[in-house]
Amino acid sequence: MKTVSSLLDQEWFARYQTISKLNIRSSIYDVTNRCNLRCKGCFFFSSGEDHAAKEEMDPEKWARFIDSEKERGVNLAILIGGEPTLCLDRVEMFNNRMPSYCATNGLIKVPRDRFPDMIVGISLWGDETDEKTLRGKDTFAVSSRNYEGDPYAYYLYTITPKQIGKTEQIIKKIRDIGLKVHMQLLSNDEAVDGFFWKKDELEGICAEMDAMLDAYPDTVISSKYYHKIITTGKMLGRSFGWAECPSVTESLDNRNPQPKRLIHFIRWASDLKTTHRCCTSATRDCSTCKDGAAHMSWVMVNKRAHMRSTEDLQNWIEVYEMFAKLYKFIPW
Repeated sequence: MKTVSSLLDQEWFARYQTISKLNIRSSIYDVTNRCNLRCKGCFFFSSGEDHAAKEEMDPEKWARFIDSEKERGVNLAILIGGEPTLCLDRVEMFNNRMPSYCATNGLIKVPRDRFPDMIVGISLWGDETDEKTLRGKDTFAVSSRNYEGDPYAYYLYTITPKQIGKTEQIIKKIRDIGLKVHMQLLSNDEAVDGFFWKKDELEGICAEMDAMLDAYPDTVISSKYYHKIITTGKMLGRSFGWAECPSVTESLDNRNPQPKRLIHFIRWASDLKTTHRCCTSATRDCSTCKDGAAHMSWVMVNKRAHMRSTEDLQNWIEVYEMFAKLYKFIPW
């Protein structure tokens, strides 16, 4: 019988023990329906989730709700929107009660006097040209000034097909302002012409992401196994999709048979009552989803399937470590 200890040497077993103690229990919260950008391909607006629920405005109800989520066992609040920094009082309520992560476009600076160590993930959709095409603004010009040298902020770099061959210039810019970067791929939910992925492009960007990790290991938070999975949609011979996704809201999960999934995961709308189908969009075709967190979670919940060889288990450990680093459960 294969066991963790039989598959790993002393160094890898120590790494496994560190992450096995974390017991991460996350859920996702729409802090607001509002945003100061309108990006082409943002799953929140393209799926009409901004109209799915009326935003709760009562601070006391937010406080009671967050307390109930903590009692439910959540130990990682992933705060999205809309744009969470438009409602910093709500963000502060979360952050004062449990470890919290704020996903932001970076145009409004999270004040570090109020949030000294909250993890901030700054969205970036390519170089200046792609950003202006998809988001109407070169957000890096603003966000880089807001967060230069911030030890608790990193860029979530959503790579588009037009970025092939150009990722290094982005990675260097991020390195030069003293921040980290994590990479994922555009799912193109609004079918913007020229931004669909082709098979050969996915193969090319996988090799390019591998090269960036090799060249900038102190800047890039990633793993080659993750790159392979997110570009192929395959893990251990299985295909990503509705039947496999682990990030489905528990109360809406009627799949049979039930796959491995995140324990008690819920994505809450801003009325604190309505729930969304999954971590992204109810209108997205799951077979086209390239969401980085969903694919990471897919690996993480399938530990036993990765215990078929030393290499497979080491791959699983690296992805789990990557997730834990992105939310600062373990050091970068």
